[in-house]
Amino acid sequence: MSPQQRRWLERGYEALHAAGLRRAALEGSVSGVFLAIAANDFAEVLKASPAGRSVYAATGSSHSIAAGRLSYVLGLQGPCVSVDTACSSALAALHGAWAAARAGECGGGCASAVSLKLSPLPTVGAAGAGMLSVDGRCKTWDARANGYVRSEGVGCAALHAGAAGAAGVGVGLAGASVRQDGRSASLTAPNGSAQRVLLGA
Repeated sequence: MSPQQRRWLERGYEALHAAGLRRAALEGSVSGVFLAIAANDFAEVLKASPAGRSVYAATGSSHSIAAGRLSYVLGLQGPCVSVDTACSSALAALHGAWAAARAGECGGGCASAVSLKLSPLPTVGAAGAGMLSVDGRCKTWDARANGYVRSEGVGCAALHAGAAGAAGVGVGLAGASVRQDGRSASLTAPNGSAQRVLLGA
C-alpha cells in the first residue's frame, strides 16, 4: 500500500474519532469521503520493484481506491470521491464535501488531503522547468514571488451538515466555489481576470 494511502487512512479515522463520531454509529451511515490526492510517486517507485507486479500494488497506488479505503473500513455509504486538480485538489475536495452536505447527499463525513513526495523525479522536472523558488520560499501574491516550493503532508477535517458545534465540529463553512481559469498565458499560469470573477461569485 502506498504510504500516502496508509497515512491518510490513519488520519481520516483519527479526525472522525476526534469529532466524537464512533465506528458503531458510522457503519451504514450516509457519510461522505472527499480525498484530495494528486501525486502518484509510489506507482513509479513500484515499477522498479518485483512487488510492483502484485494485485496489492495495483490497488495500493490507485487514487480511486484511496478514497474508498476509509469508506470500506468504517462501512460508510455516502459519496466517496478522490480529487486530483493538482495544486487546488484540497480546495476542490472541500468544495465537493460542502456541496454534497448542503444538497443533502450526505450528513457529513471527511474532507481530506494527502501529498507525500516519494520520488525525486517530479521535483527534478519542476526545477528543470524553472517552476521552483530558488530561495526555497513561497511568496504568494507578492511581487517578489519567484516560484513555488514542493511540500508534503496530510490533513483531515470531519464535517457535519447540521448546526455548528454538532459532532464536535465548531467551524462553519459559509460557501465555496470551484472554476477553471480557461485560456491563460500557459498551462500552469493563472488567469487573473478569471480568478477575480470567481472571487466575486
